[in-house]
Amino acid sequence: MSTAFFFGAGLIMLVVGAHYLVKGSSGLAARLGIPPIVIGVTVVAFATSSPEIAVSLDAAVGGKTELALGNVIGSNIANILLILGASAVISSIQVQHRIIWVEVPVMVGITLLVYLLALDQVLGMWDGILLLFVFAGFIGFQIYETLKIKRPSLRTDETEEMSAGKPAWIQGVYTCIGIVLLIFGAKWLVDSSIILAREWGLSELIIGLSVIALGTSLPELATSVVAAWKKESDISVGNVVGSNIFNLLLVLAISAMFASGGLKVSSAALSLDFPFLIAVSVACLPIFFTGHEIARWEGYLFLSYYVAYMTYLILDTTQHELLPLFSTVMLLFVAPITVLTLIIFGYRYRQKMNRTIE
Repeated sequence: MSTAFFFGAGLIMLVVGAHYLVKGSSGLAARLGIPPIVIGVTVVAFATSSPEIAVSLDAAVGGKTELALGNVIGSNIANILLILGASAVISSIQVQHRIIWVEVPVMVGITLLVYLLALDQVLGMWDGILLLFVFAGFIGFQIYETLKIKRPSLRTDETEEMSAGKPAWIQGVYTCIGIVLLIFGAKWLVDSSIILAREWGLSELIIGLSVIALGTSLPELATSVVAAWKKESDISVGNVVGSNIFNLLLVLAISAMFASGGLKVSSAALSLDFPFLIAVSVACLPIFFTGHEIARWEGYLFLSYYVAYMTYLILDTTQHELLPLFSTVMLLFVAPITVLTLIIFGYRYRQKMNRTIE
């Protein structure tokens, strides 16, 4: 009964916290003249990544390094496929030019960097220090871009509208309330989920890739879905991309530095989970580029791949007899058809743009 209570209470806190975080952060962006995309990639992304920091650090210090690594990889996969997919299904998401040409390539590059560092099957202290330096550079770039932005002069009616709204400190309070609710809600939900998962006999890596990854991604899910519902596309997309970057750089760096002997990387993670994360990260580029939006059908595509990935994990864990057939179907039919579909849509979009220019 207590496990069910904390599970339900955590879920409610996540939904309410997401509402206040989106409300407060978008209000702050408007008040301070900062583009919502910057708020999404930094403030909101850091807030929604805090459960990953807490869970992975606790696991790393406790010697459960596979759980810490699985949490980050699984969370990033869930952020792209589940969260962006669910948000796009609710409402097609407009993607800014900056996200396509700056943040997403950075996310892909960092994912490849972490994979290369993990090839020796351990992420040690020096790997963590390197990731922290890259993280500092990313934050410095965001600050530089924010300082470059010139606030446009407001018309009289705009000034009156802003003065009639809530002041910046109240928007800040909303943001803080949302962050606190998300952190505690995620902790309660994750802790109760781990109890249930262990009762089912799941391994640490699978728990990290599935239950904990999904649980710690719920703040991102709640925040991005609420943002999509409120037509705050910049916060919705920025939250996901920024959170992935924070997870790879900050969460993994801290975990690797505090784990005794570093984070151990299993051969299973190198052969399946890392390549799958790289593939879905790269897939963001053509999907975002075609029309500068994530259409609803693309949202359904993302969701279907997340379901397929989770299905594979379950079949692999239980060594189900359907595992070879499922793997063959995904490799020989589903993946090629998806790639061909993206190529066709990209070609048609390019033709459409050429006709527009002419």
